Amino acid sequence: MASRGLTQTAFFVLVALTDEPRHGYGIVQEVDALSGGRVQLRIGTLYGVLDRLAADELIELDREEAHQGRLRRYYRLTDAGEAALSEEAERMAEGARTAARRVEGRRGGATGKQPPAASPPHGHVRPGLAGGGA
Repeated sequence: MASRGLTQTAFFVLVALTDEPRHGYGIVQEVDALSGGRVQLRIGTLYGVLDRLAADELIELDREEAHQGRLRRYYRLTDAGEAALSEEAERMAEGARTAARRVEGRRGGATGKQPPAASPPHGHVRPGLAGGGA
């Protein structure tokens, strides 16, 4: 898969499949637990994501089982899915490190950068901005 990034939903679906194959409702429950309730999949969304991930060969059908008269499809992560998940996790971690450095720099921390200049005092007009009427 090309490195175009995963949606948050696709990311959590792949994470949910890292330890074992799961059926749709199992994926919904696992994603809810993994995200601390922040990502709540609706069934229509879930199956759309599963179709896309399968088309990209990041997941595949593991098996089908009858459960209470209904067929359950279990999906598993492929090697390509594991690689895409790993790549996405690293991309997100690098983004988090960049954000942490920038926040630290804003606070005048390790990078030595100074925080942005404070707004001018009330009533003070900066040169070139006065008048401004169009």
